[in-house]
Amino acid sequence: MNPAPRLSDITGLVLAGGQGLRMGGADKGLRPWEGRPLVAHAVERLSPQVAEVMISANRNLAEYRALGFPVHPDLGEGGFAGPLAGLLSGLTHCTTPYLLCVPCDAPRLPMELARRLGEALARDGVALSTAATRCGPEGAEVRPQPVFCLVNVSLRASLAAYLTSGRRQVAGWVADQRGACAVFEDEGQFLNVNTLEELSLGQVPEQGS
Repeated sequence: MNPAPRLSDITGLVLAGGQGLRMGGADKGLRPWEGRPLVAHAVERLSPQVAEVMISANRNLAEYRALGFPVHPDLGEGGFAGPLAGLLSGLTHCTTPYLLCVPCDAPRLPMELARRLGEALARDGVALSTAATRCGPEGAEVRPQPVFCLVNVSLRASLAAYLTSGRRQVAGWVADQRGACAVFEDEGQFLNVNTLEELSLGQVPEQGS
């Protein structure tokens, strides 16, 4: 079994380049959750696990850069081509052997994400590992969480070819790689804040409101 990647081998990427359609077109990463932008929570939990952090965004770039990290739009023209386009941009700018990708709408992502995905990758001797969570009665089912993934930069060409073919599904590309999987018991760590209603559950009222 190959050794698992070290912290110094991994760059973190927070995907914040979507159109926010289920939030009425709002820039999801900048929406407040518990008094701070969603992206700030993701960055805070990701940073201790990696050597450096990048953000994938396609608008409001100055606001994202104000967080203190490099910001990279999708490659090509137009943007908003989905999370795989953000991942491809991340792989293109990555200077470490591995890229750890997470979505900006996961404010409780696991603090052991990099370690667990790295162990799974090393265990199976593959170039990609993804997360999954237990769900259903007594945790009998496993739910894939493919956007939470650890990717060797050697897969950049494969991803570029997949996107050039017109395909956009994360699960489809991940399946093609025949990667490893790390199963997490606490599904709450993978909370996705997708709608304004879900976002309101994490709002902290301003004083006087």
